[in-house]
Amino acid sequence: MAALGARLCSLLLLLAALAGLGAEAKNSEDVRCKCICPPYKDHSGHIYNKNVSQKDCDCLHVVEPMPVPGPDVEAYCLRCECKYEERSSVTIKVTIIIYLSILGLLLLYMVYLTLVEPFLKRRLLGHSQLIQSDEDIGDHQPFANAHDVLARSRSRANVLNKVEYAQQRWKLQVQEQRKSVFDRHVVLS
Repeated sequence: MAALGARLCSLLLLLAALAGLGAEAKNSEDVRCKCICPPYKDHSGHIYNKNVSQKDCDCLHVVEPMPVPGPDVEAYCLRCECKYEERSSVTIKVTIIIYLSILGLLLLYMVYLTLVEPFLKRRLLGHSQLIQSDEDIGDHQPFANAHDVLARSRSRANVLNKVEYAQQRWKLQVQEQRKSVFDRHVVLS
């Protein structure tokens, strides 16, 4: 838990540093004027992008070189649609950092479930309780040893043991449902 707290603290510091960068002047890649010009006479359509201020976002300032000669420039520019676009690269960076952090936490949890949890189960519950066959459970008492597991989880007031008990109880329920559906062909309601 201390490692998780340290990781969250470092993430918050990183986010604060990135937010400080956002207070500075806009990066030249964060603003642009985009002009979409459809085909005109014998010239094909084209998309023009240029980093200009919002007041200069028009065909005359963005479209370079002008594909049509002098008298047709006004008619060509009237057909072009120019839009001023602004984005926040800091927000994009923060979103990616949060996404990668969550992905990393899920990866660590997967490693825990595949490597650490089986070791803890063998150590805490003993190897004999992990391997259960259909004959051990029996058809009449599907939750025969659930009481023993519950008693052990209560004696150890540990969150991990409570989660482990719930997981084991769920596995027993799924196993009983599989027996009912596949062996006895009975659907549980």
